Amino acid sequence: MTTLYQRANIFNGKEEALITDGWFVVDNTSGRITAMGSGKVPQADVVVDLKGKYVMPGLINAHTHMTMDPDALDSGLAVNEIEASVLALKNLHTCLKSGVTYIRECGATYDIDITMARLEREGKISQVPEIMPSGRAYSMTGGHGDMPNFSCLVDSPDEMRHAIRQGMKNGAQTIKLMATGGVMTEDDHMFQPQLSIEEMRVAVAEAHHKGRTVSAHAEGPQGIKNAIAAGVDGVEHCFYCDDEDIEKMIEQGTHVNPTVVADWIIATKGKATLPTFQVVKAANALDDLLANLKKAWDAGVKMGLGTDAGTPFNGFEMTPVELELMVELLDRTPYQALMTSYASAEFMRIDKDYGSLETGKYADFLVLKHNPLVDIKAVQEIDKAVYKKGVRQF
Repeated sequence: MTTLYQRANIFNGKEEALITDGWFVVDNTSGRITAMGSGKVPQADVVVDLKGKYVMPGLINAHTHMTMDPDALDSGLAVNEIEASVLALKNLHTCLKSGVTYIRECGATYDIDITMARLEREGKISQVPEIMPSGRAYSMTGGHGDMPNFSCLVDSPDEMRHAIRQGMKNGAQTIKLMATGGVMTEDDHMFQPQLSIEEMRVAVAEAHHKGRTVSAHAEGPQGIKNAIAAGVDGVEHCFYCDDEDIEKMIEQGTHVNPTVVADWIIATKGKATLPTFQVVKAANALDDLLANLKKAWDAGVKMGLGTDAGTPFNGFEMTPVELELMVELLDRTPYQALMTSYASAEFMRIDKDYGSLETGKYADFLVLKHNPLVDIKAVQEIDKAVYKKGVRQF
C-alpha cells in the first residue's frame, strides 16, 4: 500500500526554496518516502490532498530530560521509578504533539529513557518521538549532575571507564558528561570546571570505540576548553566560548546545542517562584551567552536544536519556541533556525534516515497552515498535523 500526499508547499529541511505544488509518496509498510516531485502526480493506493498547506520535516531535539518535571522546584528528580516513568511518558506525548519526532536524551533518572526507547521500537508505547537514550549522565561527586537518581558519580579516569562501559552495556546510545557547574544546582557555578580532561577523554575513547557520540554540559570558559580538549562531539550550552574555542570547534567539527530557551525562561519568568540563586545565575549569563553564541554561529560552528527540556518552566512543548528565540535573540533567519534540526540529525548520525524529506528517508513530517520560512512562529501552531513514518500521530 502507498499513500500520495499532494498539493503541498514543501520545505524539505535542506533547501531554502519551497517545492510548490509538491507531492510525495509514502510506502505504508516501511514508512519511507518512495518518490517526490511537483506538478503531475503518480498513482497511489490512497491520496491525501493537503490543499496548499506547508509541509516540513519533524523536528529533532538533541537535548531533552524526559524524567524531569518543568513545573516542580526540584525538577521531580526525587520521585520513585514508577512516578518518573509516568512523567516521562506524559512528557514524550507533549514533545511529539509539539512537532518533535526524534529526541536525544541527555540524562534520565533510573535509565528510564533506555526502557522507553526499547518500548517505542517494539510498538508497546505510542504517540511518542523516537528516542536516542543516554541513560544517566556522568558527573563528579558534588558536581552539577549530583542530583537524586540522575547521574553516575565518577572521580577518576578508571571510574569513568567502568561507568561508561556499564552505561553502554545497559543500553546508552549516546553519552552526556558534566564539565562545569550550572544554573540549577546551588553549590556550584557555571565558571567552575568539574570533570577533568583525563576523565572526559576516557569517556570519549570508550564511546567512540562503539561508534557513539559524547557531549558535555559546559557553560563556563574553563569547562568548555576542557571538553574540547577531551575531544567531545558536542558542547551543550557553550555560553562562554571564546575565539580560541570557536576556532578549535570548527577545526574538530564540534557541534553546539545552544539551549537558549532554558536560560532565557528562567531569567525572564523565574523571579516569582524559583530559588534566587537560579534566577541570578541565569540572568547574569543571558547577555553573554547571546553574544558568544552569535559569534560562534557567524564563524561557522555547527549549531543544533536542543532545549534542555524538563528544566524549570522549560516544558516539552518548547522546541518551536527555541526556533523563535534563534530568530529574535540570535538574529538568525527562519531558514537558519530551521536548519538546526537537520544539524541535530547530522550530530546524532541519523541523517541518512531522518532530518529532511527526501526519497528513501522516513516520512516524519509536520503540516502547517502558514509558511515557517516566512514566519518561524508557524511551527508553534497548536493544531498542526504531526506524522511519524507516514502515520498521523496528532
